[in-house]
Amino acid sequence: MATKCEHCPLHSKDLFVSMSREELEFMQRFKVGELTVNPGTPILLEGSNAAQMYTALSGMGIRDTSLKTGERQVINFVFPGDFIGLQAALLGEMSHSVEARTHMRLCVFDRSEFYQFFRSNPSRAFDITWLAAVEEHFLGETLTSLGQRSATEAIAWAFLKVFQRGKALGLTTNSQMAFPFTQRDLADALGLSLVHTNKTLAKLKDRQLMSWHDGILQINNLELLAEVAVSDTDPLPKRPLM
Repeated sequence: MATKCEHCPLHSKDLFVSMSREELEFMQRFKVGELTVNPGTPILLEGSNAAQMYTALSGMGIRDTSLKTGERQVINFVFPGDFIGLQAALLGEMSHSVEARTHMRLCVFDRSEFYQFFRSNPSRAFDITWLAAVEEHFLGETLTSLGQRSATEAIAWAFLKVFQRGKALGLTTNSQMAFPFTQRDLADALGLSLVHTNKTLAKLKDRQLMSWHDGILQINNLELLAEVAVSDTDPLPKRPLM
């Protein structure tokens, strides 16, 4: 059975802004159903003109784009609460693909109702604008890592952000969280070779800062990891939930 918006398990997470009764009722009308997908399932394809948009209710995925040469750039990782498909809704088609990496459950929204969504609820429209701005900020940080951080700093930064997000979502236990991606995914996200990525991960493990094995990420010292990443451990800002 589809989850009613008022019973959404994400509302109890520290990461998300609370919704009013009116906003919950509005989102329930906007939501058209739910979709459950298996690991490896494409959710949105690059170049597609998707008819639906989604909020990740549970599970994790990946956003990436491919060159004609076959080379790939990972844009970011999808976590519960992420809004997927905004690009196609506004620009007409997706410039990247989204794929499930675990079993995922998605809230489904009809793209054809998106314009009416903006017209009838300006506060929710502002929330979408905020999400787009945060996404732009994150991509700016990623570009900084690609261009200015060393491999060690970049990988430390990536795992710092991942772990902070996981902690805010209640996905961490005893300094561990599931991270169901591959070293190739990480390398393609940070513009590194697979060999360089593997060697850098080994160095971070030898320094007892972190380990990543069999899909489990363990952070031993978040503050020291942040120092290596030339970053900080400030709490993540609360996000609106679509």
